[in-house]
Amino acid sequence: MQKKTVLALLPLAALLAACSLPPSPAEVDKASADMMKNSFQARGIATLDRLEQDQANAACLQADVTGKPLDEKLAKAIEEANLKTVKWPSDGKFLGDWKQGETIAQSGRGLTWSDQASAANGGNCYNCHQISKEEISFGTLGPSLYNYGKLRGVTDPNAAASKAIVEYTWGKLYNARAYNACSQMPRAGHKGILTEQQMKHVMALLLDPNSPVNK
Repeated sequence: MQKKTVLALLPLAALLAACSLPPSPAEVDKASADMMKNSFQARGIATLDRLEQDQANAACLQADVTGKPLDEKLAKAIEEANLKTVKWPSDGKFLGDWKQGETIAQSGRGLTWSDQASAANGGNCYNCHQISKEEISFGTLGPSLYNYGKLRGVTDPNAAASKAIVEYTWGKLYNARAYNACSQMPRAGHKGILTEQQMKHVMALLLDPNSPVNK
């Protein structure tokens, strides 16, 4: 092959080499985001704002993709920011009716396009946790909640000795990322999944000594 011919083919070779390079992480992220947005449409109460990532979602996803743990300082900042979102019971009372709490925990209804905004949502707790010993089918993404209060020594949820665990449990239900930056647990209070009263009922399910959780 003549020298001139070789020189003429060099730009083409460079172009082909560039085309064979894999896309950058940023390009992959953008393509994935565009695909998600194009694959969904707003319908009823299910709007596209569900696809928007906050700081915690973006940071935790990046850590998961790279296989590297979240930076310790960033994790702490995310937890502190989420703790500030926790709204404590307006009347100072943390527990409601455990029987209603059991119904809420066992219900996975709500938040779909066919649901009304005014309809009560379920907690869908059984999808990730064992709740009582009678259950034969439950998710295992989260730890078992059976004997939750009993194992933590809560014999009287209203006693001063139980204050720390009661407040922690409320905060965890309200916004789990206040205690674990990359928690996958739904932020029931922060995202408006459950009302304050519903959260009180679930609290009773977890902490009332008479609840089947603690029997």
